[in-house]
Amino acid sequence: MNPIVTVQDAVTAFEPWMEPTSAELDAIESEMPLILADVDLIDAQIIALDRTPNEVDSRRIRRALARVLTERTKLVNRTADRVPAGGAA
Repeated sequence: MNPIVTVQDAVTAFEPWMEPTSAELDAIESEMPLILADVDLIDAQIIALDRTPNEVDSRRIRRALARVLTERTKLVNRTADRVPAGGAA
């Protein structure tokens, strides 16, 4: 017979090296507007799934999608400014 053993210690183990670094936190912070825009888009799509989409639902989805695209463009432009020039010849 096999004993049943809990893995509580393994699951809830905490080590200081498991914390996110400052660079990772900065990356999350810079991507937060895009993350929030994605959440708004998903919310709009979920609302439209619950019923037959009407004009208001369609507008809500279009606005949310436009916001996502705007935030993605801003993020790409910000990260492109940080990447040093150079590369393959």
